[in-house]
Amino acid sequence: MSDPAAAPRLGGTAQAAVMAGRSLRISSRNTDALITSLALPIMLMLIFVYFFGGAIETGVAYDSYVMYVVPGVLLLCAGFGAATTATAVSEDMKGGIIDRFRSLDVGATPVLAGHVAASTVRNLCATVLVFGVALLIGFRPAASLSGWLLAATVLIAYIVALSWISAAIGLLARSPEAASGFTFFMSFLPYPSSAFVRIESMPSWLHGFAENQPVTPAIDSLRLLLLGQPAGNTPWIALAWAGGMLAVAMVASGALFRHRTR
Repeated sequence: MSDPAAAPRLGGTAQAAVMAGRSLRISSRNTDALITSLALPIMLMLIFVYFFGGAIETGVAYDSYVMYVVPGVLLLCAGFGAATTATAVSEDMKGGIIDRFRSLDVGATPVLAGHVAASTVRNLCATVLVFGVALLIGFRPAASLSGWLLAATVLIAYIVALSWISAAIGLLARSPEAASGFTFFMSFLPYPSSAFVRIESMPSWLHGFAENQPVTPAIDSLRLLLLGQPAGNTPWIALAWAGGMLAVAMVASGALFRHRTR
């Protein structure tokens, strides 16, 4: 009989893949949260387009309000989808499964990376669904191949960064309910930005925050790239924001995990 101690151990990448598969299976069973994260961005897009779109002035660069609002909804969808990561991580910490993982020599990085990878897959599926509905209600992108690739890069970078931030929140919160509450602030960020209205139409005291918060350059990049308009250095500013948030979130997640499991 072979000695279990002598059995080869999975590497970090393989462990993360196993953890991602576990998180996806858990997500598939949590149908309420899955449906909410998919349906809410679509409902908000339909509400803004059909209820408020006729009263919102977006300038002469856009034929209709749906052409303006869809990029913002894509980022909003990323925020809603990433928020479930905080709850999932908090449930793992509260349920004691982390102690069992540690006994199997599974460290912080594979566990958290698995949650983030699963969040990215869920978010990409939700993005495809939201984008499909947008096409049905009149969104007509005019991006070049390079524009599509750069827009996808910006979107995926923000999904990953927001997912790692959510993982850190899940480690910081002491309960899944608290984790869900903390992520509200992250999901709120697209509203005081250029997602739904032009920043110039907001009160003057809000301009500074709306123009210089991390979500605004991402939304502007997606809008300009998808509509085939010159984007300048806006995508690179957006990617710099995403890279900075990702670095901070990964360092914070590692420190919080060590603190919670010592």
